[in-house]
Amino acid sequence: MADDRPAARVMCVDGLGRVLLMHWRDTVSGEVFWEPPGGGMDPGETPLAAARRELTEETGLPGRAVLDVWVPVPRDFHWLGVHYVKVEPFYLARFPVVPRADPAMLTAEESGTYLGSAWLSPAELATLPDPIRPPHVVEITAELLRLAGD
Repeated sequence: MADDRPAARVMCVDGLGRVLLMHWRDTVSGEVFWEPPGGGMDPGETPLAAARRELTEETGLPGRAVLDVWVPVPRDFHWLGVHYVKVEPFYLARFPVVPRADPAMLTAEESGTYLGSAWLSPAELATLPDPIRPPHVVEITAELLRLAGD
């Protein structure tokens, strides 16, 4: 059975066009992958509020940097033994100077699966040994920047 719990993610872009991705290890499947910061929405929370909260919790970066610019992204993945099928809003956050991402409030579940994070250029994304979820983050980022007028 698939879980469709609402969630929101953030494509963080620095002044050099790099994106911030989180590195995770699924302790059930053993899969290691990269993914934009984000996660499940709390009851009564809007997608934008969830994106801002999740950005701060997972990276320590200010949630206020998340713009109300988003694109819907279909998702179909497994995480810790649960199959998720849903459409998540991916929001844009821009950082002219590269801030250091440092998880502020990871849950116990996240702390046991978190491997780090990195600001990555499109060329670096293409050479990562571990998969990226979703695989088309470059295109998602380009669309978000286009919508933001960049």
